[in-house]
Amino acid sequence: MDRQTVKIHEKDKVGEVHIADEVIAIIAGLAATEVEGVAGMVGNFTGDLVEMLGKKNLAKGVLVDVGEKDVSLELSLIVDFGSSIPEVTNDVQEKVKNAVETMTGLEVDEINIRVAGVNVEKSK
Repeated sequence: MDRQTVKIHEKDKVGEVHIADEVIAIIAGLAATEVEGVAGMVGNFTGDLVEMLGKKNLAKGVLVDVGEKDVSLELSLIVDFGSSIPEVTNDVQEKVKNAVETMTGLEVDEINIRVAGVNVEKSK
């Protein structure tokens, strides 16, 4: 798989900084799962298979599209039963936007969220 990167810093010919799409996806995924009401992220079959083999996929459920100076994200979430979906998704958008912009210096153009399921298990 060809790793996509974005160049975010070139100054005084000291060097360049490149950030892989996977890094942006990990930042977004971690920020999203910190929001109250998010039970988890939903990935694809391959990602779920890798996770069953013992490797945690921190970018699970996040698609990244990086432009010149901006980034668009698509997240697939599972929300907890009883949570307000509009409130949870709004909080996720704000937290992910802040985390990605702060850590990468890229401007977040849009964050689209797909609620893929509801967690009905009672927490102990």
